[in-house]
Amino acid sequence: MAQELLHILLHAGEDTLKLIPLLFLTYLFMEYLEHRAGGKMTGAMEKAKKAGPLFGALLGVVPQCGFSGAAANLYAAGTITAGTLLAVFASTSDEMLPILISEQLPLSVILTLLAFKLVSGLAIGFLTDFVLRKKHKRNASIHSFCEQEHCRCEENIFLSALKHTIKIVLLIFLVTAVLNGLFSLLPAEKIAAFWRIPVLGELLAALIGLIPNCSASVLLTNLYVNGVLGVSALLSGLIANAGVGLLVLYRVNKKPKENALLTLTLFVFGVLFGLTVGRAAEAWLPFLQ
Repeated sequence: MAQELLHILLHAGEDTLKLIPLLFLTYLFMEYLEHRAGGKMTGAMEKAKKAGPLFGALLGVVPQCGFSGAAANLYAAGTITAGTLLAVFASTSDEMLPILISEQLPLSVILTLLAFKLVSGLAIGFLTDFVLRKKHKRNASIHSFCEQEHCRCEENIFLSALKHTIKIVLLIFLVTAVLNGLFSLLPAEKIAAFWRIPVLGELLAALIGLIPNCSASVLLTNLYVNGVLGVSALLSGLIANAGVGLLVLYRVNKKPKENALLTLTLFVFGVLFGLTVGRAAEAWLPFLQ
């Protein structure tokens, strides 16, 4: 029991350590904007917001779950749009790509799945920004974000960024340890049978995907590699999975209703994408099976 607990804590620590460099750089960038760049940089970012979902979707494909956490921080500070945030969340590949490569799946399978993730990010990103273009206009307010986090922004920007990072990292470590423990108690075989049931499979996979942890993508991808999960359920789960992004979002964005709506949007889109594009892929692209 003690050995298993130690393994869970070590695994959680390993997952968390991977996030520290990118989260620190994100906070350092935000501090720089607040203290050095001033209004010129903010204005430039405002102009770039229309193309944000494109860059967000491309960035999300990179196998690094820290990008989703970085995006959540930038969204809470008002520097990126909801569409850009969801584009990163939907396209984030987390541990999918390393697992597919390690299992030596054909290059055609890997590239096709990455393409689907990229397309899903672009679709949900631009669609969200189009719908919200007049209803929710967010202004960049990194200063307000800094005050909300109760750090002393007049200090050295490195120290301030470090304080932000430590707060988030501690939370991520605790949640990751708890979730890893739960996954160890719930063998995949006991719930895998449901994933081949039409519609229910996509819904269940998307719910698993909402778990704010990279372990969800590991579970879903391994089940796909082992032939338990179909492409439609895999896509539903991976699109809904944002790594630690949702965890960071709920921590830093003090708008619960807005966070819930973004989460619901990600979930619904993941299910619909799996039921449409995923089912079409299963029918027309046999090499994915």
